[in-house]
Amino acid sequence: MTQLPDVSRAPTMTDVARVAGVSHQTVSRVLSDHPNVSAKTRAAVTQVIEQLGYRRNSAARALATRRTHTLGVIAVNTTLHGPASTVAGVQEAARDRGYLTSAVTLRTATQTALSEAMQHLAGWGVEGIVAVTPQRAAVRALAALEAPCPVVTVEGGHTLDLPGVSLDQNLGARMITEHLLASGHATVWHVAGPPDWLESEARTQGWEDALRDAGAEVPPVLRGDWSPLSGYQAGQQLAGRVLASRGQGAGLTAVFVANDQMALGVLRALREAGLRTPEDVAVAGFDDIPEAEFFPPPLTTIRQDFASLGRDSIGLLLDHIEGRTDESTHLVLAPELIVRASTARRIAPPGE
Repeated sequence: MTQLPDVSRAPTMTDVARVAGVSHQTVSRVLSDHPNVSAKTRAAVTQVIEQLGYRRNSAARALATRRTHTLGVIAVNTTLHGPASTVAGVQEAARDRGYLTSAVTLRTATQTALSEAMQHLAGWGVEGIVAVTPQRAAVRALAALEAPCPVVTVEGGHTLDLPGVSLDQNLGARMITEHLLASGHATVWHVAGPPDWLESEARTQGWEDALRDAGAEVPPVLRGDWSPLSGYQAGQQLAGRVLASRGQGAGLTAVFVANDQMALGVLRALREAGLRTPEDVAVAGFDDIPEAEFFPPPLTTIRQDFASLGRDSIGLLLDHIEGRTDESTHLVLAPELIVRASTARRIAPPGE
């Protein structure tokens, strides 16, 4: 080995090659884990890299390979649990595959906003983009754009000619509704999310399908905006119906709420009206947020595997970037029913 380089500057690959007594190409092969390097040479070069504190120049590597190992993420309404958890799952999965992420969050997904976000990310040299688009307006806007790089959608439905990953929202709602019917309830009421959200539409459809398949009455839908306050307001209406129907038959005994935050509001409204859960009204949610098992009572809900959503979306995006998948590939993940105390089996009171 030769003399160490001047410590006043950052060491280069040329410095590593000179000190290790090998060619520049050999150092490059060691760094890229090329198989045509002997164990002895690899060990010697690795020792010099550690000794000098050499770090690869990412910009130079990107110019040479035309790969930046950076992916973009576009998401809307990340103040909500679902989109925020999805973005976190995507970013963690990207890191696990050796990629950095650059994220843009939007308050509204207009065509202009999405286009500007894509161009911004393209300017940073991202190799592909994961678009978290759970709203119908976002899907329409995305469909009208010519993307500058490969794009994979998450929770964007299957209406686009783009690769996509989503949870089976319809099946999750069916599972919740069927669970409540099997627990002895004649029917199940529903507090839905906003109408423009694809998840809300699918959950409402799954609930209605399950009731119709069981020959049960389909009650009118109450609607919220995903917030606990809107759930509380819907819960007040539900409580009023329960109290008004007492002594007139079974009435309203079970509610499926389209997300856990609204379910929290429903539970409070019922409790303030003097109604017990699940004895008077069983309540189930959707998402399985971390607090759900600590609600009073612990909440039955549908668990979404956001880590799997992230892994599958990143895997599909990398397959798309490298030409290993068809552009119309869609992956649908199965939900999981988590049963807790808020939907304990109903025992009809005497005379009902």
